[in-house]
Amino acid sequence: MKKSRRSFIAKLGALSAGTGLISLAPGCANETQKQAVDLDDSPKANFKVSIFQTTDVHCQIHPHDELYWENGESVFKKAGGYANLHTFIQQERAKVENSFLIDTGDMFQGSMLSVKTEGEAMVPILNAMSYDLYLPGNWEVVYYKKSMQDLLGSLNAPKVCANMYHDLGNGQKGELIFPPYYIWRVNGVKIGFLGYNDHLVPNRQSPNYSEGIIFTKPEDNVAHYVDVLKNQEKCAFVAIVSHIGLSQEIALANNPAAQGVDYILGADTHERVRKPIQGKYAKVVQPGAFGSFLGKLELTFEDGKVVKDEYELLDVLADEIKDSEKITNIIEQVEAPFKSDIEKVVGYSTIPLYRYFVIENPIDQMVLDALSWKMPDIDIVLSNGFRFCPPNTTPDETGNIPITRGNVYDMLPVDSIVRTGRVTGLQLINWLEKELNNVFAEDASKRFGGWVIKFQGMEVEFYAFGDEGKRVKSVTVKGEPLELTKTYSISACERDGDPADVICRMNNVQNVVNKDLTLHQVMLEYLAENSPVTPTPKGAAKALDAPATLLTQVSGVDYQFR
Repeated sequence: MKKSRRSFIAKLGALSAGTGLISLAPGCANETQKQAVDLDDSPKANFKVSIFQTTDVHCQIHPHDELYWENGESVFKKAGGYANLHTFIQQERAKVENSFLIDTGDMFQGSMLSVKTEGEAMVPILNAMSYDLYLPGNWEVVYYKKSMQDLLGSLNAPKVCANMYHDLGNGQKGELIFPPYYIWRVNGVKIGFLGYNDHLVPNRQSPNYSEGIIFTKPEDNVAHYVDVLKNQEKCAFVAIVSHIGLSQEIALANNPAAQGVDYILGADTHERVRKPIQGKYAKVVQPGAFGSFLGKLELTFEDGKVVKDEYELLDVLADEIKDSEKITNIIEQVEAPFKSDIEKVVGYSTIPLYRYFVIENPIDQMVLDALSWKMPDIDIVLSNGFRFCPPNTTPDETGNIPITRGNVYDMLPVDSIVRTGRVTGLQLINWLEKELNNVFAEDASKRFGGWVIKFQGMEVEFYAFGDEGKRVKSVTVKGEPLELTKTYSISACERDGDPADVICRMNNVQNVVNKDLTLHQVMLEYLAENSPVTPTPKGAAKALDAPATLLTQVSGVDYQFR
């Protein structure tokens, strides 16, 4: 892998020199970016500006199957792909006089190509997309702090984040890693963008990923920076660009610390907000994921003030768009050394594979089936509540849906070591209550970005919207009622940096053993021996007050995922 990556980097350098599409010097804006930031600053009475947003593309560079929820059913269409997205964005920008394009994170994690090149393959693609501003997402730390800085520093457009600090040691907070805000000057007015990443990254991701970084809550300094943007810089409009998840973004929009914020342009939880959610102090939107959507916020200015805002979520349907030749050429070059491995078929499924429901999904069921098959003596196998990975629904000539090596990386970008241990029934109950609260906490600011933890060998009935600590109604293991004092064997993946007695955020696990296995090895062996598979969810997790097809953890506001 190291040799192939070195060869790739050498080729990437040649691509940079030959095309001019990539520069390792931050701040070297291309022509479209210059148009966005160097517009005539002379006052103009009446005009409009459009702010376009992508997010959570997770390195899905090609058109892919996408799930839409229509009339209570799943409908699949081809969407996304950076070449299609580029064409679509350029068409939309051509329709308006003044435009600004942002990406709000998770740009470097989520595919086999990204893993094999540690994110480097994404740099020339992103630079050619003509973004005007970036925000780091929670997964930008996946290759550790220095790589995060190198990757983001290699992007031409500015970066913002007001809550990621250098750790000077012993928890002592140093300077901000990125500037806290960016100001776009257009036609004599200023529009301020203030950035926030998820302060829970050290808990949500493997702890070692974010070593050397201190994260703080947005409410710790948002009022200060809003004051700077509104009263010192005289911004006519202030937007928070956020990667903290829709629940926390709604909570922030209702927090007095956010007074003066006009919009929160959100990310992280892959929600498709087609109608802005009105908080007490700001409106909140989120533009889906995987490059399948483009958010568009149009602002109308009169005499230097915003008099109207209109938002729409645009669908990037691949069959309706001619792909960009420029982006296609870059993708072909960066992917060439790995293409045959990425496209190698390693198994088949008889049913569509997706990961959109909050409680159970076919992709997660396949992971659990593989772990149970490999370790039949383990009582309970666990899989994290991941939400990345676009659907895979298109059969080939066999009539079944091919699963490629690349698909395995889409499902599990981190090839973690399999870990086993033993816990008591009481530990399981307490852990389940904590995990369910992470997803469904009444206080939206306490919700993690992930979905319900996945498990097999254990059956749980619970109230999603019950009281904290009292959600679990019943638990059985292997068909028998859970006994609080009995010990059970469990298995999940090791997270880089977790203590030796932790499995899947469960503390004080006994007899912990790291197996001579990784998740990818288990998946590949399982698919080789058992294809075609039919990973139909088994109802191991059953919400008594929510449907199995629950598509969002957000409640209490005017919002539907579709």
